[in-house]
Amino acid sequence: MKKRSFLQSAALLAAASTFALTPAQAQTPTPTPIKFQLDWRFEGPAALFLQPVAKGYFKAAGLDVTVDAGNGSGGAVQRVASGTYDMGFADLAALMEFHANNPDAQNKPVAVMMVYNNTPASVMALKKSGITKPADLAGKKLGAPVFDAGRRAFPIFQKANGIGSVQWTAMDPPLRETMLVRGDVDAITGFTFTSLLNLEARGAKAADVVVLPYADFGVKLYGNVIIASPKLIKENPAAIKAFLQAFTKGAKDVIINPADAIASVKARDGIVNVPLETRRLQLAIDTVINSPDARAEGFGQVKPARLSLMASQVSDAFNTKTRVKADDVWNGSFLPSTAELNILPKK
Repeated sequence: MKKRSFLQSAALLAAASTFALTPAQAQTPTPTPIKFQLDWRFEGPAALFLQPVAKGYFKAAGLDVTVDAGNGSGGAVQRVASGTYDMGFADLAALMEFHANNPDAQNKPVAVMMVYNNTPASVMALKKSGITKPADLAGKKLGAPVFDAGRRAFPIFQKANGIGSVQWTAMDPPLRETMLVRGDVDAITGFTFTSLLNLEARGAKAADVVVLPYADFGVKLYGNVIIASPKLIKENPAAIKAFLQAFTKGAKDVIINPADAIASVKARDGIVNVPLETRRLQLAIDTVINSPDARAEGFGQVKPARLSLMASQVSDAFNTKTRVKADDVWNGSFLPSTAELNILPKK
């Protein structure tokens, strides 16, 4: 009997212990879901967002982040504005245009972190065209999709360099570099790390391509930013702070070892060309992420005077319904500390 009583008591104690754990287990926080919209396909630069997912940095920050491919910055802004996505990655000029053309919209996304300190936009031509400098573009036929960031901002580049009138030809993105190689257009606009490598894939040698980066010819436009919906800003600002901290940690890994980071892109799109996308990512890091301007201003941050100048330039070049207000498109209050943002290697 004593043995049976002892066993019964032990069983009751074990059951009590199990029930005692249940409330504590029930208190484990549920990760906050964040739907994130990229500006483009799963190419090299997407590693900036896919790597912190793969490394578990977002999860450790209490977030359940899903990253989806995109088809342009304008689409990314629209999808965050519609509430379909909580956060996204988009060209700041596209965000400014949305604000200025939709002054009465209730859900205008806001930029919360600078990633591409310089616009990746450039004009590219083949050397055989005789184009070697911006002034040579006068009277030439330029090609780009109508929504291309470089094409939209070309009036700023044109004014800064005193370029005469040009003729534009529109095409779908996959045809842009093909038409340049075929000679259908004299030059194209596009992101350097996209179009340059696409030209090589179509048979052009890098040595035969003339690249005129906007940032090197008087156009100091900011590039891509992380954007957040007003709803998320209002209801869960802590989630935005957690996202940016985890992203910054992942971005540091990507900058240090781009080749390793491409594995996270390959995991999302099994047909990507790993060597090509590694080069694309490295080119993006060198030209717009770890640029001299970025090192001077600090990763993730903006300079108010430069932001205001860009707002004015976009208002003019894009012929917006209302003037862009710099303070309406930027909120830097969610950024990690200066020490945490210090991730750019010195050159």
